[in-house]
Amino acid sequence: MMDELELLKKDWQKKEGHLPKLTYDEIYKMLRSKSSSIVKWIFYISIVEFIFWIALFFVPVQGGELASDGAKVYQNIELGLEIIRYAALIYFIFKFYKNFQKITVTESARTLMKRIISTRKTVMQYVWFNLGVFAVMMVVVFIEYVNYDPRVELKTMIAEADNSILLWVMVSFTLLVAIGFFAFLLWLFYRILYGILLKRLNENYRELKKLEV
Repeated sequence: MMDELELLKKDWQKKEGHLPKLTYDEIYKMLRSKSSSIVKWIFYISIVEFIFWIALFFVPVQGGELASDGAKVYQNIELGLEIIRYAALIYFIFKFYKNFQKITVTESARTLMKRIISTRKTVMQYVWFNLGVFAVMMVVVFIEYVNYDPRVELKTMIAEADNSILLWVMVSFTLLVAIGFFAFLLWLFYRILYGILLKRLNENYRELKKLEV
């Protein structure tokens, strides 16, 4: 079924006699309303995601933490990264909310286009920030467990290997592949989560550009 915006666009472009003649302002208000709704959904999703990560933080991990002093250093780094991630998430939620507020009161197509670009940029910054923190966290956890978990014998294997440098290169390459794989899964998750909304926001932006011509 043709949505309301498509109907308005066809009226604007074709001026068919059996449809009501709609003005520039009417079409603009419709685009603004749809853009505001999309940004509102991005805001709501970010809040749900924040609650999800907070809840996940309190899920007990089987096996407990490593007890050595050296491991504590890495655990403090991990805690610091978690705090940074939650603080950043609060910041981005605030940004999404401000974008939503600004779009709802925008009175010109040119300004609305800027708001859409700003929202799109904020979402991409949020996704890349999460991917970056995730990659750093994986490296920290890997180093921690290789060095301080007695169940992990990789360090001993490397020390006893005939060519320890080659083995380190292989381990490092495997770690990079693992980080790339899980980062891709996380990127795919955000692509699905925010991609559809961003696509619709971009469509509104393109329609606004047509109105500006």
